[in-house]
Amino acid sequence: MKRFLRIFFIIIAALMVLAIVGGVYYYYRNDEPLPEGVEGPKAEQLADKMLSALNHTAWEQTGALKWSFRGAHHYLWDRNAPNGGAVEVKWDANVVQFYTEKYHEGIAKVQGEAVTGEAAKELIETAWGYFCNDSFWLIAPFKVRDPGTTREWIDLGNSEEGLLVTYDSGGVTPGDSYLWLLDEDGTPKAWKMWVNIIPVGGVQATWENYITAQSSIRLATEHKMAAFTLELTNIAAGTDLQRIGVSKNHFSELK
Repeated sequence: MKRFLRIFFIIIAALMVLAIVGGVYYYYRNDEPLPEGVEGPKAEQLADKMLSALNHTAWEQTGALKWSFRGAHHYLWDRNAPNGGAVEVKWDANVVQFYTEKYHEGIAKVQGEAVTGEAAKELIETAWGYFCNDSFWLIAPFKVRDPGTTREWIDLGNSEEGLLVTYDSGGVTPGDSYLWLLDEDGTPKAWKMWVNIIPVGGVQATWENYITAQSSIRLATEHKMAAFTLELTNIAAGTDLQRIGVSKNHFSELK
């Protein structure tokens, strides 16, 4: 038995060493430096081309959205509501509602029962983090001119160009950069990421399987990255809550 345990621990240790070596190798082989581009007319023209391809005019008229992220987090977003818009996040037995500009004052329920104090605070913070991440995978192209962003034109070679967008503020991880790779008509086909939560720079994820939502905006519903696929489902977008089948009083409990 002791000999078996000794062999077992040796195998575990060897696997850990291999994992560490493999991680270091992957890092040095795949890590890309953040490219340096040029701000100005070329970058703005490329941003305009991307926004036009996805119908940014319709996005400005889209007042309500709902979607599911990887089948685990479920969202309803009333962009017409005060304080930056109202959001509902559901996951497991939890339901949280908040205004985006006053999310700390949100409300939380677990199995239909209201919670308060530290428990509510933790759920609201979790929901806010989910929303910042999961909404970005849905509508990031429409945020290329958000306050605190800079845009740079990148020469990719072979007569191709990219749009590098850096977020100096906003969300939960300011300082992140994304290099948009576009089809000929300006539709995003992928991006490369330089973000705080991923130690390797230049990790690429696709933007594909586009749909045209009820409000006429185009949204990518599938992102392939390395060995897994991230899917967004149950998507609806309209001018207001009622256009996507939700009561206009859905957020009446928010102060």
